[in-house]
Amino acid sequence: MPYIQPASVLAPRSALRAVDVLYETGEDGWAVAQLNWNGDLVLGIRWNGGQESSLGTPNARGIPTWFVVPKELENVIRERVETLVYAQPGGLLEGYSQMSQDESREREAEEWSEGLIGDASAQG
Repeated sequence: MPYIQPASVLAPRSALRAVDVLYETGEDGWAVAQLNWNGDLVLGIRWNGGQESSLGTPNARGIPTWFVVPKELENVIRERVETLVYAQPGGLLEGYSQMSQDESREREAEEWSEGLIGDASAQG
């Protein structure tokens, strides 16, 4: 049985209102999400599961759930997730790198930004 997509982990229903997956590594990996937990925005984390255990961890009575990260650790985890999102294949860093190698786009961007300088100096 394949793993359960983190976005579909909506338990416990009594506390969890919404799940916004920030980063996930797929089957046999892990996920981090922003959760609406009893009306508060918190950070949740879980192991996704895979062929061996499709439920992942944590789970309660056979239902996949989230582990709510202590407030003291939230900022560190959010910063690391942000770095991973930017650095992953197809992420922002790769996009910037590709754009910088496109000489035509770089020339257009420079002309555009130089035009802004001219517009600003004409205002003064």
